[in-house]
Amino acid sequence: MQVNDYQQQAMTTLNPALSKRDVLINSVMGLCGESGEAIDIVKRWMAQGHELDREHLKKELGDIAWYLAEAATALDVPLEEIFQGNLDKLKKRYPEGFDTQRSLVRLQGDL
Repeated sequence: MQVNDYQQQAMTTLNPALSKRDVLINSVMGLCGESGEAIDIVKRWMAQGHELDREHLKKELGDIAWYLAEAATALDVPLEEIFQGNLDKLKKRYPEGFDTQRSLVRLQGDL
């Protein structure tokens, strides 16, 4: 599956009654909520002695993907553009792969 195909298919479940503004707000709140659910699974594994619930974590990551697609849709941007922009930023920041020093010192404008 191509990422833009995912975005298109996932957004068939978007609430059509929402304005673009409300879609953006819902998507960012959803990203925060689902990320919290994902970290809670990892917290139980790391700090509470539970087995890592990989299946549950996969489902939460899927929910995160949905909200990311929703945010991109609210901005009228294909997910592929967001993904490519992130790769371009990482290649600029770490041209030779991850480097601790480069992770500590950011160039001006490097978000």
